[in-house]
Amino acid sequence: MAPREGRPAERPLLDVFASLIVERDSQKGIVIGHRGDRLKEIGTNARQQIQDRLGTPVHLDLHVKVLRDWQRDPKALNRLGF
Repeated sequence: MAPREGRPAERPLLDVFASLIVERDSQKGIVIGHRGDRLKEIGTNARQQIQDRLGTPVHLDLHVKVLRDWQRDPKALNRLGF
């Protein structure tokens, strides 16, 4: 997360970059959905919740990444903060 540079103080914007981690390519397709519809829905809901909690407008940048068997990999779990 970082405030967007060059924005006036009365109109701040927070840039949030997030990755959705899945284990399989098929799961990536499910999360993205047909023509990106599901990912758009996830992003819209998440952005609204973040804005409500922080009280500032948010630009949410989502990416879906495949990390094979990350739930059983101690290094991957540690890197992801678990």
